Amino acid sequence: MTDQPKQLLHLVLGGDLKDPTGIEFSDLSKLDIVGVFPNYAEAYAAWRAKAAATVDDAQKRYFVVHLHRLLDPSTDPSRKG
Repeated sequence: MTDQPKQLLHLVLGGDLKDPTGIEFSDLSKLDIVGVFPNYAEAYAAWRAKAAATVDDAQKRYFVVHLHRLLDPSTDPSRKG
């Protein structure tokens, strides 16, 4: 068995927002699920590509969700304990 880095899942998703200053999507049925990635670096690269491709659309926004923090709260660096 090889030593591989710990898998820290990240989700990249986006779509049109109701208000470009908020985080509420206009239509959840049209949400663009870009994918789930094994680490932040890969998720960031996917997010950056989607964000760059939609830079001229002020209503569209993409996010990186740290799924690993939901699945295992001990991986959240902001948690103290």
